[in-house]
Amino acid sequence: MTRSRNLLPLAGFAVCAVAMVSYFLFFARFPVTRDVPWASWLLFAAGLALLFVGLSRAFRQPERYRGRIAGPIFGILSLAVLGFFLFFTMIGSRQLPPPSSVAKVGGKAPDFTLPDPQGRPVRLYDDLLAGSRSGSWALLIFYRGYW
Repeated sequence: MTRSRNLLPLAGFAVCAVAMVSYFLFFARFPVTRDVPWASWLLFAAGLALLFVGLSRAFRQPERYRGRIAGPIFGILSLAVLGFFLFFTMIGSRQLPPPSSVAKVGGKAPDFTLPDPQGRPVRLYDDLLAGSRSGSWALLIFYRGYW
């Protein structure tokens, strides 16, 4: 009986590599897959499932399937790719440089102009000067994201 090739560990590694590369080239463009990379996680799960099936074939039926040496190598490489991806998306992308020109609490806000609901431009300082006579105020919220 001839032993057949066991290409499932290679296919699992290829799917894991595609999962990582596709996140940076495609999925990172869209907020729904950039903020929580669920599509890449699904691809990684499929790749690891293929890898597991290929390794179980190689070690349960060594007389029928090859891959007792190449399978663990592809398994380690797949786990390394997954580890790099998780580090980059979960930890590395959250490391932000310290803010240099962000307004402090109680400090002077930067002047800016934005359109109101009717589309007319409204300048912050003009609104505050007009509001000082009528008793109005402005609430500014600054969001600092991680993307």
